[in-house]
Amino acid sequence: MYDPGQLRTFLAVAQTLSFTQAARRLDVRQSTVSQHVRRLEAAAGDRQLFTRDTHSVELTEDGEAMLGFARTILAAHERAAAYFSGTRLRGRLRFGASEDFVLTRLPEILESFRTDHPEVDLELTVELSGTLHERLAAGELDLVLAKRRGGDTHGELVWRSSLAWIGAPQLRIDPERPVPLILFPAPGITRARALEVLEADGRPWRIACTSASLSGLIAAARAGLGVMAHSRGLIPPGLVPVPARAALPELGDVDFVLLHGHGHGQRQGRGSRSTATSDRSPADALADAILAGGDRLHRPADAR
Repeated sequence: MYDPGQLRTFLAVAQTLSFTQAARRLDVRQSTVSQHVRRLEAAAGDRQLFTRDTHSVELTEDGEAMLGFARTILAAHERAAAYFSGTRLRGRLRFGASEDFVLTRLPEILESFRTDHPEVDLELTVELSGTLHERLAAGELDLVLAKRRGGDTHGELVWRSSLAWIGAPQLRIDPERPVPLILFPAPGITRARALEVLEADGRPWRIACTSASLSGLIAAARAGLGVMAHSRGLIPPGLVPVPARAALPELGDVDFVLLHGHGHGQRQGRGSRSTATSDRSPADALADAILAGGDRLHRPADAR
């Protein structure tokens, strides 16, 4: 009843909230994306899955419900295809994920991957996005899930999020004094963005806390030591966006992408190829699993 290709297209739109970005991810025309969504809506009894205008795309209540069904159907389809193709993935996969995903449901995706591919030896590295980019370039990682540097265009977009200044609810920012910052160390991507926009705005600042651990930054923010730049879709419990009256400059958007290491290259258009081909690598398989479950990555670990 539900075509796997249409479900993959639906997930791509749901995760990027953009028909244009979904088309780029799948390497198909935007008209094809629209057609797949219309056909899926028809198969679902003419239920509308997205609300769409010239500026934004949002999931409807039925669209939110379809997310879970799509993941389940595609996971079953992938397992069946792998089983009847007679191929079992083997080898070592060195996967790097940025600190941003520590509190999300990424462990669920990795657990499912381990269940589906028990003969793949998965090595997980959790680091700053900037460090992961460096290790990938050095050939030390096979696949990375991280923030994309400003101006970069490479990588498979998992989703795009706006950045926000966040802090403790009781925190008050004095516009006459330097902004107290809670930052990852260099080469943190959000660190660079925060300093860049403050400098461009002519706003004085001071570093109140530096930590390579997201948990450390969250603890400092909860204690009211200062503000931190963070994805609006991943705000930790106990922290809130800084009120507009603080007059802090806009941070813009950030892209979370999948990047393949040396020897893996940029994959072919996913909309036109089978995901159970004999030349499929462990990195390809995990990338497919992350893209299929990408909406879980901007939800807290305790959200269901």
